[in-house]
Amino acid sequence: MKVLSLEHGHSPRPMTAADGAAPPVILVDEHDLPVGLAEKLAAHETGALHRAVSVFAFDEDGALLVQRRAEGKYHSGGLWSNSACSHPREGEPPVAAAARCLREEMGVDGHSFEAAGWFIYRARVGPTLVEHELDHVFVARVRTVPAPNPAEVSAWRAVPLEVVETEVAADPSRFTAWFPLAIAHLRGQPALGRVTVGGRGAGTGAAASAARGDG
Repeated sequence: MKVLSLEHGHSPRPMTAADGAAPPVILVDEHDLPVGLAEKLAAHETGALHRAVSVFAFDEDGALLVQRRAEGKYHSGGLWSNSACSHPREGEPPVAAAARCLREEMGVDGHSFEAAGWFIYRARVGPTLVEHELDHVFVARVRTVPAPNPAEVSAWRAVPLEVVETEVAADPSRFTAWFPLAIAHLRGQPALGRVTVGGRGAGTGAAASAARGDG
């Protein structure tokens, strides 16, 4: 299994005791077999491989919901990323974690969740923090307007995936380290077509992008 590795220069805020008190992450091997648990803080300081989920949610016009992470996040604050992402909890299936984090971050329920495989990446996201994740990717549809949690999300847009790819190529520093890798992985997955079929292109998604600002 190829592990993608990169550096990311965005400066995070220092992690606090609250970050360390979060539910433990699930440590895995390169085949996604659990090998133990670790405190969230410790896993990101040591770069231990752990399980994660990334959600790509599309509205009824076929536009992708993207979020800008709140500035107060312990890393990658202020950067644009996919619809939601998190770490599954002990005993929680990845698809359940995907539905949970979409609800917790974007305030919207997803429908027609489809697994789109997983990939492994390693990225330095600060002077002392490393993301080393086996990232399960999910696609989903949403039928209502998001109501994001301001502690998680500072802004959101609904834009065609092709437009997002153009923006990432033009200035990757505006986006989280894992986002371009997840997009590249998703492009080869049949689930993408199954979930987005029936969308009407940019449509109202483009209007939402303009209305939500901060492109």
